[in-house]
Amino acid sequence: MPHWKLTLAYDGTPYNGWQIQPNLPTVQGTLAVAIQRITGETVLPQGSGRTDTGVHALGQVATFSLIVPIPAANLHRALNRALPASIRILSIEPVPEDFHARHSALRKTYEYRIFPCDNEARICSPMLGPYVWPCRYCLDLTILQQAASHILGTHDFTSFAAVDPDQTTREQQCANEDSPSTPYSLLPTSCFTRTIHHSAWHQQEDLLIYRVTGSGFLHHMVRNLVGTFVEAATNRITAATIPEILAARNRSAAGPTAPASGLFLVEVEYE
Repeated sequence: MPHWKLTLAYDGTPYNGWQIQPNLPTVQGTLAVAIQRITGETVLPQGSGRTDTGVHALGQVATFSLIVPIPAANLHRALNRALPASIRILSIEPVPEDFHARHSALRKTYEYRIFPCDNEARICSPMLGPYVWPCRYCLDLTILQQAASHILGTHDFTSFAAVDPDQTTREQQCANEDSPSTPYSLLPTSCFTRTIHHSAWHQQEDLLIYRVTGSGFLHHMVRNLVGTFVEAATNRITAATIPEILAARNRSAAGPTAPASGLFLVEVEYE
C-alpha cells in the first residue's frame, strides 16, 4: 500500500484554512478532490499543521496512502494538473507507513511579513497586500528584535494561545495549531510548553520579516507573538515585559492577534 509524502505551497487567500469543512473551500479538501479525480480513491491527506483562513504555505507537508501503485513522477505531474494554480505540489516521495506529516515532525519554521505604511508616501501594492500586514504604525526594528529574543528557549506559551470557542466539543487534549481545545484550565501546563530555537526580525527591502523556528506552535501563537511584538515596537508596552506576559499564562496579558495574511508556513523538519 503506497504511502506518500507531499511537500506543497499554497496561497491561502481563497481558502478557509487547511482543514476540510462542509461547503467551504479548504486546502485539504481541494487536495483530496484532486487525488480522487486522479486515482479514484477517497483519501484525506494529513497535514503537518492546520493553517488558518488566509494563512499561506511555502513548505507544508502532507501524507496519505493509496491502494493502487503509481509512479511518483506521474502522480506529481497529475496532481499539479488537477489542482488550481493557488496550490502547487513541490515534491512527492514514498515514505514508510509509520511516517506521519504531523506526528513525525521535529521542528517547524514560520515567517511573518509586515509592510510598514506609516506615512502616506508608503503605499502597499494590491499585488502585495494579501501576503503582508500593511501596518500603519511606525515600528522600531531594534525593539522588535529585543522583544523577539525573550521567547528563545523553552517556555509555557499559554498567554499566546488562542481560545477557540468552536472547539468546546473536542476531546480534551494538548492544544496546538493542529488540535486547539478548550477549556484551557483543564489542560496540564506541559500542553502549552514549546521550545523556540530561532526568533528574529530582519528588514528585506520594504518588508519587516519575523522568522521563528520551534518544536511546535499553539493555535494562533505566531500571530499573537507578532501582535505583541508590534505593541512593544510602538511603545505601548516595553520589550522587557515579554517574560512577564509569558509568566502570566493568560491570553489577555498579551497583545492583539496579527492578521492572517502576513503568515507563511515555511518549512517542516523531520529526522
